[in-house]
Amino acid sequence: MHSTLDDIDHKILSILMNDAKTPYTDIAKTLFVSSGTVHVRMKKMEDMGIIKSFNLQLNHQKLGYDITAFLGIYLNKSSQYDIVAKALEAIPEIVDVHYTTGNYSMFVKLICKDTDHLRTVLMEKIQKIEEITRTETFISLRESISRPIKIDE
Repeated sequence: MHSTLDDIDHKILSILMNDAKTPYTDIAKTLFVSSGTVHVRMKKMEDMGIIKSFNLQLNHQKLGYDITAFLGIYLNKSSQYDIVAKALEAIPEIVDVHYTTGNYSMFVKLICKDTDHLRTVLMEKIQKIEEITRTETFISLRESISRPIKIDE
């Protein structure tokens, strides 16, 4: 799939990863192509599954969510991953779920208002999922880097 992308596709992605609000007309001018070309290529990359979604990156603290935490989850059996992932999906505070190697079966990122909110989510939602044997919680003190991966052009 990667080989079907050309230099223009890579440049379009790079521009949008730097600033997702860049209008297609501005991208077209920068790349010396028509805005229709940019639109068609974006649609192609969406259809290929390269572009999964368009999201806003928010400052959670300014919205009253002061705690970012990571949770290592141990499962009874790793085969229960899909069941647990589905249950975790229903918890709105959880923003990322990963199936991992190493100590944990799963690694989760969640955003909460404060430590009381975090405790409530852990005790009343996550730890009540019967396939989970135990969890380890890590509270982020500061995020220094949050960026998309730089793709080869």
